[in-house]
Amino acid sequence: MSSGSGQKIVCVLYDDPVAGFPPDYARQGIPALSQYPDGQTLPSPSSVDFTPGHLLGSVSGGLGLAPFLKSRGHEFIVTSDKDGPDSVFERELVDADVVISQPFWPAYLTAERIEKAPNLKMAITAGIGSDHVDLQAAINRGITVAEVTWCNSISVAEHAVMQMLALVRDYIPQYGWVMRGGWNIADAASRSYDIEGMDVGVVAAGRIGLAVLKRMKPFDVNLHYTDRHRLPADVEAELGATFHPTVESLVSVCDVVSIHCPLHPETEDMFNDELIGKMKRGSYIVNTARGKICNQDAIVRALESGQLAGYAGDVWFPQPAPNDHPWRSMPNHAMTPHTSGTSLSAQARYAAGVREILECWFDGRPIREEYLIVQGGALAGTGAHSYSEGDATGGSEEAARFTAS
Repeated sequence: MSSGSGQKIVCVLYDDPVAGFPPDYARQGIPALSQYPDGQTLPSPSSVDFTPGHLLGSVSGGLGLAPFLKSRGHEFIVTSDKDGPDSVFERELVDADVVISQPFWPAYLTAERIEKAPNLKMAITAGIGSDHVDLQAAINRGITVAEVTWCNSISVAEHAVMQMLALVRDYIPQYGWVMRGGWNIADAASRSYDIEGMDVGVVAAGRIGLAVLKRMKPFDVNLHYTDRHRLPADVEAELGATFHPTVESLVSVCDVVSIHCPLHPETEDMFNDELIGKMKRGSYIVNTARGKICNQDAIVRALESGQLAGYAGDVWFPQPAPNDHPWRSMPNHAMTPHTSGTSLSAQARYAAGVREILECWFDGRPIREEYLIVQGGALAGTGAHSYSEGDATGGSEEAARFTAS
């Protein structure tokens, strides 16, 4: 914790809309939630300087933090230029005290960058998933890493369910026929199936995975899951979900597999040629966790051979993905840019959560245990439950090719 004043906060956010901020939003506000499904309360900063439902995650939105930080006498730098040695982020990082970044447009805090930032004391993820930080380097340096647990878990679960249905029903090519002025029903139906009766499994049944299981139950599918922490027996019974002790057991029986585990050295490259080869031929993968959990080239090979009937998700590696990333052009995919957790609804929650973390930090008060990933030279809070020590940022320098291309 730090009670010092005049700190430098560097915030990396994605670019503003190409056509500028919307003059009017599609909806006038968002539903007010009182708590998350497990009873955890929503972020509780002293106040906020933004309108819930407005665009906060891009540069001009600035997470609504500028008035607050200015009133506290802090320097606030916001940029989208994050990759490469000549980027604004690289330049401003050298004397930064706090770095804020989103998983959707991550400022990769590698060991090399941490070494160049002697003043750095905290890295905040505006969202959930802090694998863009070299956690081992943060542990070694005593840097606090925090994220806004729960803020967009349901947002991601909704996106995963949408993409399952889009793949199985082959929605995107059908939409394409309409846009091209066609009425090619036979073509549109030639890869479309019902999900009813299929075996659907999730890899990790934490906040997001469990929410996906709950949302898929009404579709009359057979539910499966694997996790290193088994669900309570009454929850398993209510869902009718079958537990699998290994991911190999799960994928061998499922028609659709949805990935929801965090990225760390134990899960990196999990879905490789060998594991995908153990899946049913013609099965589907949805990955809204992290791109690096799936081997990039193995996914392409499986789609080209027909071992996979489809792949969807909104997570890539690196991010942003270079224009020649093979997932942009592989067959039978339903990819989105990393948008699942940055709906306008989610942005209001993670912006408020970042402010809550900063208020605690500046005032010398403890940060919520559930927000902590690393503290005091060790994994802490949610980090101790969900992550392992080590580094998953290797190869992140490739993100610089997005701008170059």
